[in-house]
Amino acid sequence: METKMWKTDEQSIKEAAQSILNGEVVAFPTETVYGLGADATNEHAIAKIFQAKGRPADNPLIVHVDAPSQIGRYVQEIPEAAQKLIDHFMPGPFTIILKNNKEITPLVTAGLDSVGIRIPNHPIARAFIQATGKPIAAPSANLSGKPSPTKANHVLEDLKGKISGVIEGGATGVGLESTVVDATGEIPIILRPGNVTLEDIKKIVPSARMTNAIQKQDNQPKSPGMKYNHYEPDAPLYVVHGDSDFFQKQIDLYRKKHYKVGVLASDSLMDELDADQLFPCGENDKEIAAKLYDGLRYFNHTNVDLILAEAFSTDGVGQAIMNRLSKAASDHLYQTK
Repeated sequence: METKMWKTDEQSIKEAAQSILNGEVVAFPTETVYGLGADATNEHAIAKIFQAKGRPADNPLIVHVDAPSQIGRYVQEIPEAAQKLIDHFMPGPFTIILKNNKEITPLVTAGLDSVGIRIPNHPIARAFIQATGKPIAAPSANLSGKPSPTKANHVLEDLKGKISGVIEGGATGVGLESTVVDATGEIPIILRPGNVTLEDIKKIVPSARMTNAIQKQDNQPKSPGMKYNHYEPDAPLYVVHGDSDFFQKQIDLYRKKHYKVGVLASDSLMDELDADQLFPCGENDKEIAAKLYDGLRYFNHTNVDLILAEAFSTDGVGQAIMNRLSKAASDHLYQTK
């Protein structure tokens, strides 16, 4: 299959939208990562997403719409707490899970009675969705288990020849997938952390909390990112918890064993380290989040045997960063006192 590259002009957006209406899948930029979209009401089209990604069938997809007024078309009801969250965080890097009304094909919801809905805060994404006139189911546009794409070329690395096309919208801004909140019960529960933090949400709905559930392998996930391995680079990744001296000792230990070592860390820590390949990913949590997946993919194009990544603070967006790193990691290395 030829994978087309579309620009972001009006005519190109219309062509990409027509591909959706023809039952094909299209990758498009959002403010978080590139999504792999298909008509959420077309079972045949949705099956192509799972096939292209190699995605497990019990892993539900998030439905993207272009305006808050669209949400009510696909859910049974919007509880008061859910409406407050919608009003404050949508459009944006935020997904809300509500009881579905069966308008969406069961392949999207993995047969669950709930559906995750998001409104991207990205002009190209919203123009594209609006041009289709359809709800667009869209997981990240990468092979299942690999780092999510924050650039169009990341999509091509994984999916060229497997999808109909990609809308080239440049690098995404946020860099991590949306925060997912289950609002089907009385208390909103964060199932996947993201750029909208628990602290942000509690300002709007004080009873909200983070899930403390451990997703077992025989259970069906209610949200993407809960059950399966994700974000893994080609080389094994170890998260290093310790100071710069401890970090350098880990690098030196592996190099003595003739391993080529890559390091992913903040700019300030990187200045104190020496390794075979280095990827500085900024200093504050917003910068680190935006560069994280690009960094993980960077090492796929080097000759490193393993990657050592800094353990970042879990304050604010740092919680989402460490959530993704932990899912990508083969192990953690801890400094003992």
